Amino acid sequence: MAKRIIRINQADNVAVVLADEIKAGETLTEGGVTVTLKDDLIRGHKVALTDIAQGCDVVKYGYPIGHATRHITAGEHVHSHNLATSLDLDLEYTYSPVTTEAKPSCNPPTINGYLRANGEMGIRNELWIVPTVGCVNGQAQAIVKRLTEECDTSHIDDVRAFTHNYGCSQLGSDHENTRSALAALIKHPNTGGVLVLGLGCENNQLATLRDTLGDYDPSRIKFLVAQEVDDEIEEGVAIGKQ
Repeated sequence: MAKRIIRINQADNVAVVLADEIKAGETLTEGGVTVTLKDDLIRGHKVALTDIAQGCDVVKYGYPIGHATRHITAGEHVHSHNLATSLDLDLEYTYSPVTTEAKPSCNPPTINGYLRANGEMGIRNELWIVPTVGCVNGQAQAIVKRLTEECDTSHIDDVRAFTHNYGCSQLGSDHENTRSALAALIKHPNTGGVLVLGLGCENNQLATLRDTLGDYDPSRIKFLVAQEVDDEIEEGVAIGKQ
């Protein structure tokens, strides 16, 4: 037979009706307590499992939900006619947080990484060629190819060119977004060295890109303008080897 009432928590002194309707006079056992109903009850309403003296707590879910405004006998309907909130009408709110002092561990966790001069840490140590404009993508890839062929790169994680099709024929915020994205890439802590390779006649001029970079580590970030040297690939390889 399905439960007709339920005592939600063992500390509760009321049970909740589950059946659609229960008539006065029925005797029910729930949560180790047997009670005879004194009132007709419908689903969702409360019935007292024990006598509750006037002023004492009515407990549901294991916590007081109010107090009896008069003496309530076991089996009686518990509702607004005999139950009132225990909250005062005028409450002064106070907040008293409990704080604990955080103590550093004697053995703090560690990670194998690369601490940069600005305090950031990378989890890789790579050499990057970053073109300012898509027009020098080929030269950037040629520099990477020469470096990997002519140098022992076993002590670093990778040598790569971050080619893209932007940096020229862009205006307004579109151009600014390209500069900002390239600046963030150039300063990323996963690279131990970056060669920023420009053409010389593109919208994304190196001087403006330097302004977008802000403070940077000149020992990690080098610049080369292709139109200012006789052979940008030779110059780029020489800088990469350094």
